Amino acid sequence: MDLRTRTSLLCGALAVIIAVSILLRGKPRRAQTFFALFSLDMGLWYLAQWLYHFVHQALLWWRFTAVLAILLPQFALHLFEAIFPRPGEKPVLLRVAGVLAIPAVLLILSPYHASGFARGSVFLYVFGLIAAGLWSLWRRGERSRSRATQRRVRFLVLIGAAAALFSLADFLWFIGAELPPVGEVLSIVFLYVLAESLHRDRLLDLYEMLGRAMVSTAVAFTLAGIFYVFAELIGGFQTMYLNAILAAIGMLTLFEPLRDKVARYIHRAFRERVDLERAVTRARSALVHVVRIDEMPEVVIAALEDSRRATGAALYLRDPMGWDFALADSFGPKAPRRLEWAAIRPLVERLGATSVVLESVAAAVVERRQAGQAREAEADERLLAAAEALESFKGGACFGIRSESAELLGMLVLVDDRMSDAFSPDDVALVESLALQIGVVVENSRQYRRLQERDRLAALGQMAAGLAHEVKNPLGAIKGAAQLLSEPADGRAMEPSTHEFLGIILEEVDRLDRVVRSVLDYGRPSMGNPGSVDVNAAVRRTLQVLGSSRDQATRRVLRTADDLPPVRVDEEQLRQVVINLVNNAEEAMGGTGEVTVTTGRKPSPRGPGYVEIAVHDRGPGIAPEVMEHLFVPFFTTKPRGTGLGLAISQRMVQAMGGRIEVSSQPGVGSSFIVLLPVYEGGAARNQGAARDHAAQVGGQATSASAGDPPWQKALP
Repeated sequence: MDLRTRTSLLCGALAVIIAVSILLRGKPRRAQTFFALFSLDMGLWYLAQWLYHFVHQALLWWRFTAVLAILLPQFALHLFEAIFPRPGEKPVLLRVAGVLAIPAVLLILSPYHASGFARGSVFLYVFGLIAAGLWSLWRRGERSRSRATQRRVRFLVLIGAAAALFSLADFLWFIGAELPPVGEVLSIVFLYVLAESLHRDRLLDLYEMLGRAMVSTAVAFTLAGIFYVFAELIGGFQTMYLNAILAAIGMLTLFEPLRDKVARYIHRAFRERVDLERAVTRARSALVHVVRIDEMPEVVIAALEDSRRATGAALYLRDPMGWDFALADSFGPKAPRRLEWAAIRPLVERLGATSVVLESVAAAVVERRQAGQAREAEADERLLAAAEALESFKGGACFGIRSESAELLGMLVLVDDRMSDAFSPDDVALVESLALQIGVVVENSRQYRRLQERDRLAALGQMAAGLAHEVKNPLGAIKGAAQLLSEPADGRAMEPSTHEFLGIILEEVDRLDRVVRSVLDYGRPSMGNPGSVDVNAAVRRTLQVLGSSRDQATRRVLRTADDLPPVRVDEEQLRQVVINLVNNAEEAMGGTGEVTVTTGRKPSPRGPGYVEIAVHDRGPGIAPEVMEHLFVPFFTTKPRGTGLGLAISQRMVQAMGGRIEVSSQPGVGSSFIVLLPVYEGGAARNQGAARDHAAQVGGQATSASAGDPPWQKALP
């Protein structure tokens, strides 16, 4: 048995095994069924070649081999149609192939089967139809609006063309050309890759598998060539051990550069993925050196824009003191400046576990409705409804930016409106790695800022202690002396200029004393005396106190929500915070206008939620550059301000377990919202008291119902 006969036997068996493996992978789809038939036909073709050579040119096996060859393009064309179906269209190429198959079979069965014309006609029929089918598949893939379909079709056409090319080299024996059976081995390799491409959804896995297959095949042929040279041309069995050593050295020498070169060529064949991968790699490398969180969005968005793999991108970061998401940077279509947690809650919950391609979710809704999975379909529909808040980005891909503890820190949204199905699983995997790096930067930046804040507070506490000792005592002496001078002992009248100067001294001493007290309050905040507090009553009393002492023309409007649960805070500190915010709002409006104070309840994904106190003004608003430093100690825009009012208020609210949120629009006004956690213990006691009262009233009504008149049931 010669080399071709043995190779045909092995390759035929492998092709049949590949066909059987496809059929054993669950219920095969239409494409997998036709591929299994194609692979089975190819395996039987190789086995027929083995029998043809084994029985020494038997006419029956020769004709059987030819008929199997004629069936190859039939199965191949049906496979191409199943990979990329065209609903409503009748494939012309399939009908042409069916018509041409009849004369081809008749020609093989005729007495002229051995002529060069018959063999050449079969040769042109087989490879002409396969080439036409691959070209048609390529054209249809390029016209698709789905980038994933385009790339998968390109991959399949590339692999199919390679398999056909090597099968063509092997088919030359049929027309009398005597060549080594290299094509048989390579066609089986590509047949295996083609089978995997139909089974796997991730092209990234196919790239790796194809690279390994090509490298392994190249190394195997190189090793065989080295053995051939040293065993046949140089020596024999006596030098076999030396040949094995030389072959191993050759394999180790060639493996690394050969693998790298093959990988580069494969990546070049799929340029779009390379561009995105390069952009993501560049962005991740740059993010390693980013410490400040305000520098990170520009790096990410610039890299994504340069990749040209998306027509728009938006990066949102969650407010560190809240649940809403603010736009950090974007390009492409206009993105919403802020996303409220309540509006996008289903999307946020899904992003906490995995990335979301909204277009794929929309397609899954239809499939689940048809499959009767109503519950899953409704969950996806709620997700799509929440995605409407993204406006122009509502059909894109959303990637969660998560911390090490899986807390959602933000989201990255990509959109490509040039085509549908724009982001494949490979693209999603690449961008997920970028989102992971962004999460690391956000965490590191916030930790860095916390360390800076801790150091600043430590220094401020030391300074406050020094101020208390070095400034307050001299201030007391200065104030006392000024008061004595303002009241002459001999009763003589003081000159007006002297009286004015002494008044200035006393006023400035009082102001400096307030600054020192503010520094002490901020550097060493007191927890106060926390207890269960009714927010509505506390705010109403605070506004009454402000109303009795104000000398401005502002109008204060209070709107309270009913049935607010209590909060656990120090009531005096809460009043101080409200007074500070109301005074700031009145000063922002120049002492005229309307300040609105509202109370309400805000839900939370964790815990019972918050009670909110909102102070709205209709002033000029806050500039973005001022907003960044709003709670920084000693930062102020007021001519005589200390820059500690908001900072102290924030420290007090934080000590209560809450936070202060700010929203402002230049020319429209600003809103400061104090969020305090609901006191569950107080709510439970209130509910228990209400139940006890209801039970008591019910008991009295029951005892009265035995003999008392009806009107007496309402008495206590």
